[in-house]
Amino acid sequence: MGFTDLLNDAGGFGRFQIIHVVLLSIPSLLMASQNLLNNFTAGVPRHYCKIPNVTALAGASNNSVTEQNIVSLLPAFIPLEGSGLSKCTRYVHAQWHLLGENISHHGQHTNVTETCVEGWTYEKTDFLSTIVSEVSVKDYFCLILLYCYLVKIQNSISQFGRKVMLLWSYFQLAVLGTFTSLSTSYLAYCIFRFLTGMSVSGVILNAFSLKVEWIPTRHRTMVGTMSSIVFTFGQVILAAVAYSLKDWRLLHVAVCSPFFLVFLYSWWYSESARWLLLVDRPEEALRHLQRVARINGRPEMADKLTLQVLQSHMQNEMQSPRTDRTAYDLLRTPVMRRISMCLLVVWFSTSFAYYGLAMDLQKFGVNIYLMQVIFGAVDFPAKLGVLAMLSFLGRRVSQAMCLLASASVIFANIFIPKDMQIIRTTLAVLGKAFTSASFTCVYLYTGELYPTVIRQTGMGFCSTMARVGSMAAPAFLILDEVFPALPSVVYGGSSLFAGIVAFMLPETISTPLPDTIEDVEKKLHCKITQPSSD
Repeated sequence: MGFTDLLNDAGGFGRFQIIHVVLLSIPSLLMASQNLLNNFTAGVPRHYCKIPNVTALAGASNNSVTEQNIVSLLPAFIPLEGSGLSKCTRYVHAQWHLLGENISHHGQHTNVTETCVEGWTYEKTDFLSTIVSEVSVKDYFCLILLYCYLVKIQNSISQFGRKVMLLWSYFQLAVLGTFTSLSTSYLAYCIFRFLTGMSVSGVILNAFSLKVEWIPTRHRTMVGTMSSIVFTFGQVILAAVAYSLKDWRLLHVAVCSPFFLVFLYSWWYSESARWLLLVDRPEEALRHLQRVARINGRPEMADKLTLQVLQSHMQNEMQSPRTDRTAYDLLRTPVMRRISMCLLVVWFSTSFAYYGLAMDLQKFGVNIYLMQVIFGAVDFPAKLGVLAMLSFLGRRVSQAMCLLASASVIFANIFIPKDMQIIRTTLAVLGKAFTSASFTCVYLYTGELYPTVIRQTGMGFCSTMARVGSMAAPAFLILDEVFPALPSVVYGGSSLFAGIVAFMLPETISTPLPDTIEDVEKKLHCKITQPSSD
């Protein structure tokens, strides 16, 4: 007897659960925009050193100068570097002879260069405006932006509950995300994104727990995977919105302002009755359960649900010590310590590989908007496949296989020549698919491994490790200056190690959600001792 029985008496997976999941999933369409927004708001347009009076200088070459042919004159001002123009240097004196044309020139035949002392000129082919083109920030921007997600609110969640913190996160994201578009400096932009990142964490963690804690055991896999697929739709939507706007300020307004509407309708949510019972608020839990039963068309069960019924079903949980839970509880007992350490590795490695691919779309040499669509579309078959794996193979094997498959694809890319760009891009897309499937597994798996009393603390701890991974991912790209294959070795090695570690986690398929730490300890202890008792 436990909360699962109460939930089944209230209608199981009924009308309330469907509405509840749909309303919680709608914001997920825009969560991809928040996580991957940096690709477009901080995209680096094609650029070169600003050339003062370029029209007048070009006119000195006896050419008639128009907007159309200024680009053809750039080699006289900007040295060639690789397959294009240098992004960081320009000639001190115009080198007209490099154009290879029969023109008179007054420049000097010395190829002395200087840095871009007067700034840069940005092309507007892919972006009309980004934070980079406005304030000339560089690649380290993505590191600072991702760092903002490290601030978590586990203690507040434990104190105020899922619904209150979720509503506050919606409101904070709507206000601060929209106000980001008004930033006039890089510092202001970073501050707003830092605070917005806090609210993004609050939305993701609270929405997941509030969703899964109202879902019966046999429907958790489907709900968890479908919720992840909604996130994938968001990636495709992001590409469409970014392509239609191409201005970072308008893009911020477009993806953040809808959360004002989400905030208004989210008052309909019901607080987690599991959590209310465990924090000694049974009257509120009873009221929410009765509401769920009525919405599910079970008014007779709503009348039968009483405090005595709750106490008989949740006697052990309600009698557990009412101590304040902290992050220390994640490591206090042997089983929780093992689970937390393994999940730390899995979350870090999954995010490390995922964002190493997803947040550097420009490196593939394909239109960035098309690449975003491809990266989003490939997740659909990946997540449908992982739905079958989770249902038939279980959580542990599915998690490990996704990570090991990701590692194998990353390692395979090391041996593909750089001139075979189509094959390299295809393997990168497959790697993104496997890491995305790994994310789908680990969110569901983590929610099932941690008990209700510390589920939010555990999710916050693991998510923090994931943000460390996402912050480290672009930093490791500079290792290609030491050895071109080194970043892939690091990414692949991390996924390989995490795949092996995942086999050390306990299986949770078809098991009720644990409510206390004691439930977790007893469950694993029974699995270990059962064979010897036969």
